[in-house]
Amino acid sequence: MKIKHFLSIATVLAAMSTPFFANAADSEKLELLTPGKLSVATEGTDPPFSMRSANGQLDGLEIRVMKEVARRLHLEYSPVITKWDSILVGLQANQFDMSSAAMDITPARQKAIVFSDGWIESGGRIIIPMKSEIKSAQDLKGKRIGAQVSSTYAQLATDHGATLKNYIDVTAAVQDLANGNIDGVINDSIGNAYLIKDMHLPLQQTPDYVSVIQKGFAFKKGKPNLVAAVNKALADMKADGTYAKLVTPIVGFDPAPKDPVRTLPQP
Repeated sequence: MKIKHFLSIATVLAAMSTPFFANAADSEKLELLTPGKLSVATEGTDPPFSMRSANGQLDGLEIRVMKEVARRLHLEYSPVITKWDSILVGLQANQFDMSSAAMDITPARQKAIVFSDGWIESGGRIIIPMKSEIKSAQDLKGKRIGAQVSSTYAQLATDHGATLKNYIDVTAAVQDLANGNIDGVINDSIGNAYLIKDMHLPLQQTPDYVSVIQKGFAFKKGKPNLVAAVNKALADMKADGTYAKLVTPIVGFDPAPKDPVRTLPQP
């Protein structure tokens, strides 16, 4: 009896640790590039959304959420490390099924791609030195402001009259600010708080928000079944508490939108 009991436990544990991949028919319904596999673009250099843990493994808010989405869809999660300014081009060229990179849902982007329902809510804030002339977005005119290339924050800097300096990733911009080469950095407030804490930098954020926005996972148009499946997985995760358990340890709170932006109907 003891041997049988041990075997039953071992069987259950093995089942829990082994991916349950969708069959080819199911994968075709989800409009995947490769049956049974969900290939997802991510930067890997945008903490706390995507980053490397101490052992070199991918981790972060979007990584944890997307791994769970794939598990619930019975698909193998396959991350594709991609530079930020190549993500939209890669989507259109079918280099991956979707992108989990922390992308703001904007009307302009919704004309070119399809977003999932909003999965996280945040906003743009300005990182400044502890002593700075910049107190709010109204003080940006004529200041040297850094932002990630092709981001909404880069456009916001320009809109407020700042002299924009583009960076491939936000970490480089924040380091340049710490070195005194620019006056501030506009970036996601969640990312800002994490970077300041993680890099032990003598920096702070302005109290006001330059923007308040929700972020969504991005898809090429023409994948309604995949979008619907991801949306359902996200909704179920939030409802059963899994979402909060995955992301709260990283940022200290649950950033799920109370009223998510919904996926626009596809033509």
